Amino acid sequence: MKKIFIDSGPLVALFDASDKYHQSSLEFLKYNQHPLVTTLASITEILFLLDFSRNAQSDFLEWIYRGGVEIYPIELEAIKRIKQLMLKYSDLPMDFADACLVYLAEKLNMDTILTIDRDFSIYRIRGRKKFKIIDLAKD
Repeated sequence: MKKIFIDSGPLVALFDASDKYHQSSLEFLKYNQHPLVTTLASITEILFLLDFSRNAQSDFLEWIYRGGVEIYPIELEAIKRIKQLMLKYSDLPMDFADACLVYLAEKLNMDTILTIDRDFSIYRIRGRKKFKIIDLAKD
C-alpha cells in the first residue's frame, strides 16, 4: 500500500483546535486510507510546537501510540546526507525535520507528502524529483 509522508504542520493543526488548518487536517485524516510516515525529528518539532498545552502533547503521543503514524529511524550514516541537504537549501532555510523527510524520501523511494509547508515544492528528491504534495494550505 502506498505510504504518505506527513510533515509537522498538519499534525500540529490536528491537535490545536485554534489552528487555521485544524479542520482540513481533521478531514484529511478522517478519510485517508494510506499509512502515514514521519521521523522522530518531526515528532520532536510537533511536541515543541504543542508546548502551549500538556493535554495536546499527551493526546498527540497517545495518537502515535495507537498507530496514527509510522516513525522511521534516522541512522548515524544519514547525518552526512542530511547535512548536505540543509546546506543545499540553506537559503530557505531547511530545518532538520524537513531534511530528515527528504532523506527518507530518497531512501524509501517515496514522493508523496502531506504538508502546509511551501518549501516542499522547492525540495527535490535526489536533486531532481519533485514531491507530490497534498497541500492543506491551498486557499
